[in-house]
Amino acid sequence: MNNSSLPSATSTGPPSSRTLVVVAHPDLASSRITARLAEAVSDLTHVTVHEIGPAYPDGRFDIARDQQLLRDHDRIVWQFPWYWYSVPAVLKAWIDQVLTHGFAYGSSGSALRGKTLQLVTSTGGPEESYASVDPTSRFTLTQLLAPIEATARLIGMRLAEPLVLHGARTVSDEDLAVHATRYRELLNSTRRAD
Repeated sequence: MNNSSLPSATSTGPPSSRTLVVVAHPDLASSRITARLAEAVSDLTHVTVHEIGPAYPDGRFDIARDQQLLRDHDRIVWQFPWYWYSVPAVLKAWIDQVLTHGFAYGSSGSALRGKTLQLVTSTGGPEESYASVDPTSRFTLTQLLAPIEATARLIGMRLAEPLVLHGARTVSDEDLAVHATRYRELLNSTRRAD
């Protein structure tokens, strides 16, 4: 997938049927899970896949371009591996630089209001690691996602139920294929629902 060939915002259908997938991985070229999931949805006509790491290797985002992409899509997906109980640094930097005051929040920042934010993530540990009974983590994934939920609320977006692949380090190719199919179905079903 080449970000330089991202379709224009008007190339496929009305805004209410368009999904922007913001793929954030520190080394997408070596990724097994994130790359496979992005590939699984890249051919959907109503989906724009935007790989922010490869598109901006120097960490300098084209803020105007990315803000326009956000305006032109109704559903925004943040697809990323779960890193140290949060998003990878490249996604955090993108959030800091792109979701600016006057655009995403503040008295005149309503560009994302009413849109849906969908998280698609993978964890290295098993699902049990994110149960409140686990003595190591002590927090559920829902609790750990609270800062993202707070961000969504601040910018006026509805946070959809996340799609999570647990145990990514040991997932079989077959189970990964099933999860990729589930991801495609999610994006297709949300298109019909929008």
